[in-house]
Amino acid sequence: MPPLAISTYDFSIFIHVTAVVVGFGATFAESLTFPVAMRLDPRHLPYVHRLHLAINQRLATPALAVVLVTGIYQAADGPYSMGDPWISATFVIVIVLGALLGAYLVPADRRLGAMVEAELAEAGAGPVTLSEEYQRRARTVGMAGAAAGVLVVIAIFLMVVKPGA
Repeated sequence: MPPLAISTYDFSIFIHVTAVVVGFGATFAESLTFPVAMRLDPRHLPYVHRLHLAINQRLATPALAVVLVTGIYQAADGPYSMGDPWISATFVIVIVLGALLGAYLVPADRRLGAMVEAELAEAGAGPVTLSEEYQRRARTVGMAGAAAGVLVVIAIFLMVVKPGA
């Protein structure tokens, strides 16, 4: 192979890793946005929910699709098989992440954004006291986001270490 030649397989690994970094790197910052907004002024929370929606819809979800497609290609064309436990586990993680994003995190941020906007409108220019329901739901979304982050880290570990390979 000439020194600058690159195989399709290697290029797919590059695309795969890039999708993980671009698509999921920003999701880790989401854990900081809510507490920072709360410390500054709860009136920033509608922006936080819109930011989370943008990150999850425009970065994480498309990246997840790229990770899935390139991962299937690599499993089919590479030296490993779908039957390898570390590959099967990472595919399960990708499916769980997709379900978590599409069925829970994105809809929850939409609902929380609308909820906090209504509470802020009700408060007017006065002091803001967020409802217990909003705070409870926001904590639950935060825990789900943290779980998604742990799943991403586990998938990266499995892909790098390839236990049992």
